[in-house]
Amino acid sequence: MKYVIDFLEGSKEQADLLGGKGANLAEMTKLKLPVPTGFTITTEACLAYLKEKEQVLKELNEEIQVHIHSMEKSTAKKIGNVADPLLVSVRSGSKFSMPGMMDTILNLGLNDETVLGLAKKTSDERFAYDCYRRLLQMFGDVVCGIDKNRFEEQLDFYKSKNNYQSDTEMQAADWQELVTVYKDIFLEVIHQPFPQDPYEQLTLAVEAVFRSWNNRRAITYRRLHDISDSLGTAVNIQEMVFGNFGTDSGTGVAFTRNPATGDKGIFGEFLLNAQGEDVVAGVRTPQPISQLETLMPEVYQEFLKISHLLECHYKDMQDIEFTIENRKLYILQTRNGKRTAKSAFKVCIQLVEEGIISKKEAIQRINPTMVTQLLHPVFEPDELEKATIFAKGLPASPGAASGNIYFTAEGAKKASEQGEKVILIRQETSPEDIEGMVVSEAIVTSRGGMTSHAAVVARGMGVCCVAGCEEIYVDEFLEQATAGNVILRQGETISVDGTTGTIYRGSIPYVEGDEWQLLETITDWAKEEASIGVKANAETPADIKTALKLGAEGIGLARTEHMFFGEKRIFEMRKMILAENEESLMKPLNNLKEFQKEDFRTMFTLLKGKASTIRLLDPPLHEFLPQTEEEIAHLASATQRTIEEINHRIEELHEQNPMLGHRGCRLAVTTPQIYEMQVAAIIESALEISQKETDSVIVPEIMIPLIGSQAEMKWLRERLEQTVQSIFSKTGQAIAYKIGTMLEIPRACLTAEKIAEVADFFSFGTNDLTQLTYGFSRDDSGKFISAYQEKKLLKEDPFQHIDEDGVGILMKMAVDKIRSYDATIKIGVCGEVGGDPQSIRFLKKIGVDYISCSPYRIPAAILTIAQE
Repeated sequence: MKYVIDFLEGSKEQADLLGGKGANLAEMTKLKLPVPTGFTITTEACLAYLKEKEQVLKELNEEIQVHIHSMEKSTAKKIGNVADPLLVSVRSGSKFSMPGMMDTILNLGLNDETVLGLAKKTSDERFAYDCYRRLLQMFGDVVCGIDKNRFEEQLDFYKSKNNYQSDTEMQAADWQELVTVYKDIFLEVIHQPFPQDPYEQLTLAVEAVFRSWNNRRAITYRRLHDISDSLGTAVNIQEMVFGNFGTDSGTGVAFTRNPATGDKGIFGEFLLNAQGEDVVAGVRTPQPISQLETLMPEVYQEFLKISHLLECHYKDMQDIEFTIENRKLYILQTRNGKRTAKSAFKVCIQLVEEGIISKKEAIQRINPTMVTQLLHPVFEPDELEKATIFAKGLPASPGAASGNIYFTAEGAKKASEQGEKVILIRQETSPEDIEGMVVSEAIVTSRGGMTSHAAVVARGMGVCCVAGCEEIYVDEFLEQATAGNVILRQGETISVDGTTGTIYRGSIPYVEGDEWQLLETITDWAKEEASIGVKANAETPADIKTALKLGAEGIGLARTEHMFFGEKRIFEMRKMILAENEESLMKPLNNLKEFQKEDFRTMFTLLKGKASTIRLLDPPLHEFLPQTEEEIAHLASATQRTIEEINHRIEELHEQNPMLGHRGCRLAVTTPQIYEMQVAAIIESALEISQKETDSVIVPEIMIPLIGSQAEMKWLRERLEQTVQSIFSKTGQAIAYKIGTMLEIPRACLTAEKIAEVADFFSFGTNDLTQLTYGFSRDDSGKFISAYQEKKLLKEDPFQHIDEDGVGILMKMAVDKIRSYDATIKIGVCGEVGGDPQSIRFLKKIGVDYISCSPYRIPAAILTIAQE
C-alpha cells in the first residue's frame, strides 16, 4: 500500500485519502500557485498506524525518506545539513476542517548544529534562534506532552526581567539563552534531551499527529460537528517558509468574504515578523489585511488575484493561510471558510446572483442547524441603553448572551453541569479549551483577532464571541478580569454582544434576531425542490403567525387541550369534570364551546384556507384539576362544594398509569359530549369564516387521538358525523371536512389498512408510538437514557431521532398497509421528530406526505427535505 503522495500527484477530489488540507495543497500546486514543495502522508497510513504501529512505521519511514530526498533535490537543501538545512513543517489535516483540533510543528530539522547553519546562511542569528525556540516549544507540547505554559511562563518571565514589552524586542542573545532554558525543561519534565537527529524528530512528529486524532479535544470536536471517528487524519510535510524573517516578512489568514457577515471583499489579518501559529493562537493582536496594501502593495495585489482565482475555482468563500518571506508570497492552505449562519446564507445568495452556483447547489450548502443560529438573539434596545459597559473588543462571532464568567474550561464545564449559564473568559483560547467552549453561552478573549482560534471555533459553533479585548487584563490564576478600575471575579454575571464587540456588566434581556429576508430567500428556493410538505404544530395566534412567516403550509397539529388553560377556561373545564349529570355537564361544555369557537375563528382567519389539522382532547382529565390546597379550596367555594368532595373527585380520576389510561378516544367513548362539543365548535367556526372570507376554502381536518382499532374509529366517526350533519341541517350550509386519526398505538400500525376504511387521513404521533414500542416513559426516560447511551445499549435517544429498527419498521408497515388500501390517503407525522433532520430523511424514504413540527424548526425541515 502506498502511504505517501507528493503534492504534484494529488487533487482536490482526494480529500478522503489526503485530507482536506493535503488535497487542496495538491490542487493549488496543479494550479501553479506559489505553494512550498511537499508531500502528504495519507489517512490510510494514520488508521493503519493506530492498528499496527510497528509494522506500518517501518514501511512508512522508508517512503518518507524517499520523498524527503525528492524535496532535497527540488530545494537544493538537505535535511540535517549544517551549511544549508532543509526545514519542514508537520501539519495534520483530516477530510473535514477541524480548526485548532489537531497538532502542528514548525521548523522541524533544527538542532544545536543546524541552527548555526541557518544563522550563517541567513546572516540573521536572531531569526535562527527564534525559529529554534519555536520548534522546542511546539515539539515539547505536541510530541512530548509538556504543558506549553511551562515555555510561555519562561518567556514571560524573561521579557519581564528585561523590561521587554513584546517578542519583537528580543535579540539573538535573548533567544539563545531561552533555547537553553527550553532544553532544560525537556530534561526536567520528561528526563530526556530534545532529539538532535532530524529524522527522529520527523518520525516522532508524524506519530504525534496520528495519535492526536484520538486526543480528547479532537473527539469532542468530532462529536460536536458529527464527524466520523473512522476517517483518520493525513499529515502534510512541507518545506518551511518564514514569516518571522524580519519586517519584510509576515504571516496571515484571510477570507475571500467576511465570515461573520457575508459581506463581499477580502477580510483578514496579518502579523509582520511572525509565524502562522502566532495569528491563530492570538498571542499578538494582528493588523487588518487592508494595511498590507500600504506596506507591501505588490504582495497585496498578488494576494487579491490569487484569492479571486481560488474562490472561483472552488466556487465558495475561501479561508486562506499565507506567509510572506522577504516580500515573496506563499500560499500555505486554502479551504472552504467556516462562517456564521448569517454569512452562510448571504454568501450562498450572492454566489447564485453572481452566476457561480445554482439555487440547488446553494441549498445543499446550508446546514439545517444554521437556521437557529441565523435568528441569533439580540439584546433588547431599551435595556441596552441602561446597561453599563465593561469593555470593548473585536466582534468575532455575532449573537447576544448573558452568563456567569469562568476562567478555565474545566470551571466552565463544571458550572454548566450544575445548571449555570456560563461565559468563558481567557487570555486566548487553545484547542485544549474545547470542552469549556462547547458549554459556553459566549467566549471572550483579551488577545487575538478575528481569525484567532477563539473566533474561528465560536463561529463554527454558532456561539457569540468577542476577541482581542485588550483593555481587559485576565488573571487566570486569581480568577478575575480587570478593565480600568472594575474587577470582575469568577461567578459574576456579564452580557456579551458578539455583533458589536461590547461586553456589559450584569444580565440583559434579549429577543430573537431578525434575518427574515435571508431566511425567506433560501426557504423559497428550497420549497421549489421539496417533495413533501411542511406544516406546523401550533394553536396560538402568535405561533400560527410565526409558522406561516417561517414557511409552513398550514397547521399539521393544533392541540386543543392547550386552549383550556386560561383562568376562565380552566374553571369551566373543572366544572365540566365535576359534573354529576347531563345538565351539569352541558352548561360548562356550552361555555367551553364559545371559547373554542373564538380560537378556531382566529385560526381559520389567519390560515386563509391553508391546512388545519385539529386534534381533539388528548390528555387525561386529572391534568386539568387543581393541585394545591389553595386551588382546591377556591374551586370548592366557586362550585359550592366541600373540599372533601373535590378531593374525592380527584381521587376518583387518579390512575396508576394515566398515559395508558382514560384519555384520548377512550375519554370520548365514555363521555362523547366532549368531542361532540369540540367538533361543533370547529364546524360552526369554519362556516362563519367561510361566509366572511369567500376567497378562502376552509377544509377542517378533525383528528381523533389514540385510536387502536377500526371499531373505535368507526363508532366515534359515526357519532361525530351526526353532530356535523345536524349543524348543516340547522344552518342550511355545508363545507367539506375530514375526520382522521393519529397513529400512535402499535396495534393501529399493525391494522392500519382496516382503520383506513373509516379514516380520511393519518398522522403519526411519534412520541406516544415510541413510548409504547419501547415501554419507556418519555417523562421519566431522562433518568436512564444517558446511561444506556454511555454503555452503548442505545446509539441515540429514540425520542430525539426515530428508532428506524423498531418504531421505524412499525411506521413503514403502517404506510404500506394504508397505501395498499388507498394510495391517495394523506399520511403525515406530527411528533417533534418531524423537525429532526436525521428523522426527516427516514420519513421521506418511507413515503409520508408531510411532516409537522414546532414553528422554529420549519425552515430547517424545509431545507432538509430539499437536500435529500
